[in-house]
Amino acid sequence: MSQNNRINYIEFPAKELEPIKSFYTDVFGWTFTDYGDAYSAFSDGALNGGFYKADIASSAQDGAALVVLYADELEDAMARVEHHGGKVVKDIFDFPGGRRFHFQDPSGNELSVWSDK
Repeated sequence: MSQNNRINYIEFPAKELEPIKSFYTDVFGWTFTDYGDAYSAFSDGALNGGFYKADIASSAQDGAALVVLYADELEDAMARVEHHGGKVVKDIFDFPGGRRFHFQDPSGNELSVWSDK
C-alpha cells in the first residue's frame, strides 16, 4: 500500500520522557528510541511517532485531535492504564460499532481505546 497521503507520524507533548516511555511500554508494548534529552520516538508496531518535552498536554476537550487505540480486551486495557499511572476520564461507553473509554497518560494527554468485541 502506498504511503502517499497517509498519516505517517504523530507527536505528543510530555512533561517528562521517562514516565511516558514506561507507561506506553508497560500498557501497550510500544518501543522507544531516544534522540537527545528532549525527544523520544516510539513505534507501536504499525505507526511511528514521538514525544517531545513540553509543559502542555493534548486534550480533545481543548480542540486537539483524539487519538484512538484498539484493544481486543477493553476492560483489560483499562485496568492496565489505571495500574500504570493513567487516569480514566470517560468510563467505558457504547457507540455505534463498539465500546471505548478515554484516558489521560501521565503527562495529561487524552487518548481513547476502543474495541468491537
